[in-house]
Amino acid sequence: MNAPLRIVFAGTPEFAAQSLAALLETEHDILGVYTQPDRPAGRGRKLTPSPVKALAQEHQLPVFQPLSLRTPEAQAELAALQPDLMIVVAYGLLLPQAVLDIPRLGCLNVHASLLPRWRGAAPIQRALLAGDHETGITLMQMDVGLDTGAMLYKTHLQIAEDETSGQLHDRLAQLGAQTLVTGLEHLVAGKLTPEAQDDTLACYAHKLSKEEGLIDWTLSAQTLARQVRGLNPWPVCYTQMAEATLRIWEAEPSQLAHTSAAPGTLIALDKQGLHVQTGSGVLCIRYLQLPGAKAQPLAALLNGKHPFQVGMRFGSHEV
Repeated sequence: MNAPLRIVFAGTPEFAAQSLAALLETEHDILGVYTQPDRPAGRGRKLTPSPVKALAQEHQLPVFQPLSLRTPEAQAELAALQPDLMIVVAYGLLLPQAVLDIPRLGCLNVHASLLPRWRGAAPIQRALLAGDHETGITLMQMDVGLDTGAMLYKTHLQIAEDETSGQLHDRLAQLGAQTLVTGLEHLVAGKLTPEAQDDTLACYAHKLSKEEGLIDWTLSAQTLARQVRGLNPWPVCYTQMAEATLRIWEAEPSQLAHTSAAPGTLIALDKQGLHVQTGSGVLCIRYLQLPGAKAQPLAALLNGKHPFQVGMRFGSHEV
């Protein structure tokens, strides 16, 4: 049996915490955990540790939270741990070449797409917005580029037709943890063969912005349904109704036929939801949030007092 690897783990959000949890179940030696500095969170804006830090502390692991890994001090601190390998999962800091060279086996990244498709910050959401039918996890040997390193191991996942980015995130987090553990088994056994990425097939998953949630009713119902799913749970799609802002949490192409009504016009409402004319087809809004209220299904909303009338038109100007 091969000796356990001496590993440094670097990650920040819940997605990364699941990989760390899986790593803690292996025989490998976790020397320390790198994560982003504590951030203000909640209404009180209290400094809050990342999910990765919370898990590391639960297991009495040393935690490091440098603002940058570019300083000689931070690099010396990492080198003193004498790691065989550094595993990076949604860490949030760039690793300079000097850091990549410290571990004996380099640095491995768990990335939530089938590279070279969707390099960058928001691969899960971009896959949904683009209408991809498949995604997955790539275990990658890191280099100084942005998700450009050699691919070592991949696992595939079919995207469900009604899946939100939140739901897909959770499934990929589990798959990422499984892929990491299996990939390490193959690495220790000498069974991983690096495969260079084809840069001509690469596309970039830009970070999400709140402005992307604005609904443009001239787009097709299919496109808007993907937008709603891709931006749930953040930043959430929205549209204007007079002076009010409506947040749309769930929507799907309606069974109603395309009409001659202007895009954004409410052409019907029933227990299924609000049926709104788009540039091509009709969108059925099933779950929404009125100003100052909680999100709720349309069936419940329509049972009480509501502001919706057939013929009204939702706007597309920014808020």
